[in-house]
Amino acid sequence: MNFTGSAVFTMKAAIILLVALRSGVLSAAQLHPSEPAKYQKLPSLRQSARIQNGWKNERIARIPSLLRKYNIDAWLMSQREHAEDTIWWSIKNATDYGAHRRTVVLFHTNTYPLRGQPNPMLWIDNTGDVWPELQKTLEAYNPRRIALNVDRDIAFGGGLHVGELAVLEEQLGERWMARTVNEPLLSIEYVATRVEGQLNYYRKLQDIVWAMLEEGFSHQVIEPGKTTTEDLEWWFREKMQTLNVTTWNQPRISVIDEDSFPGWKGTFDTIEEGDLLHIDFGITAMGLNTDTQHMAYVLRTNGPNPESDAPQSLKDGMKKSNRMQDIVLENMRAGLKGNEVLRKCLDQMKSEGIEGQIFSHPIGDWGHDAGAVMGFTNLPAYVPIIGELPILPNTYYSIELYAYHFVPERNQTLRFRQEDNAYWVADTGTWEFVRGRQERYHLVDARKRTGMIFSVQA
Repeated sequence: MNFTGSAVFTMKAAIILLVALRSGVLSAAQLHPSEPAKYQKLPSLRQSARIQNGWKNERIARIPSLLRKYNIDAWLMSQREHAEDTIWWSIKNATDYGAHRRTVVLFHTNTYPLRGQPNPMLWIDNTGDVWPELQKTLEAYNPRRIALNVDRDIAFGGGLHVGELAVLEEQLGERWMARTVNEPLLSIEYVATRVEGQLNYYRKLQDIVWAMLEEGFSHQVIEPGKTTTEDLEWWFREKMQTLNVTTWNQPRISVIDEDSFPGWKGTFDTIEEGDLLHIDFGITAMGLNTDTQHMAYVLRTNGPNPESDAPQSLKDGMKKSNRMQDIVLENMRAGLKGNEVLRKCLDQMKSEGIEGQIFSHPIGDWGHDAGAVMGFTNLPAYVPIIGELPILPNTYYSIELYAYHFVPERNQTLRFRQEDNAYWVADTGTWEFVRGRQERYHLVDARKRTGMIFSVQA
């Protein structure tokens, strides 16, 4: 076997795994949706903007309590058009597509003498008049600790551009700059934390994702021997356009073998019967993002033994990755560090005879959102800095991973790569999949094909 980053199973581990498979231990909870997905109609752009602004207002209303939590009196951001602070994208109105001129934002704790003042206080100007007004506000408020987003390691806490920092140092002087502090957890918790109303629409986004997968990974779109992985990638992009959603990453399709990794690279193949397919893609709508990896199998329809389902060896591989998903959700607890959860998961996988890798991450405002991660593809056991962050409640997570499984008829050890999105359940203090998770292959059956359904523009 020739694959990177995985040891060959020991005989003991292989026996444990075989027993587990036969006994049903790895069958896991039945979480595959029982009904086919349906395309959902999202609100009109005007309605969507109203809804998103409502969410934004609800989130911003939490900031004073967040400031008190982190012992911060004021949170100052300064940005210009084309040089926005990372946090700006999570505090802006839905109809804003960039900062105006220079936009200075000051959040405060709603205490005297700013009680009753707008929160945030906002200055939009390109003449320099903003600075005397800001200084006057600071003189009246006299904050002891002023947060600036200047963290060197965490993107969400380091969005202040170097030019704006230089201007602040010049205009505010030593008195106020001496009171500035770096507190990246303030930014992280603000961006990561969801509001209740978002979940209903996030479910709709997941329905759209699954409906696209069920259509795209089918005879309606794939013609074995003709359709290429690149054709299919662009089918997903064009389908998004018809659905009035967009994406934060180009869909990537792979024909899985030992070397087809990582998934975001994709492969350049003509799809054939007997191929095991993989997709890594997400959609963006209403200020929310999804991130999904599913697998499909192209049935062999010719020869002495035409297929009606995927081979058992491939099903067993998916069972292992499903079991890994269970292990992650069982061990995720708010307050634990990402690396602590990762270590618990890896230990449990080892005890169950499963080899694989976990690289799960927050999702929401961004495809790779603020917060603690559990593994990276290049850091499988420990992630510095963002792996040491605490897992936060009221967040969404993308449960991303793969299991190794030997497929005897191919004489290959393959990565069974899966990713579905989960949300925080306050009543139980756990995360659950938003629309379930993949437990059965999307099947491409050329016998059902009646004609060419689609074409992709060159």
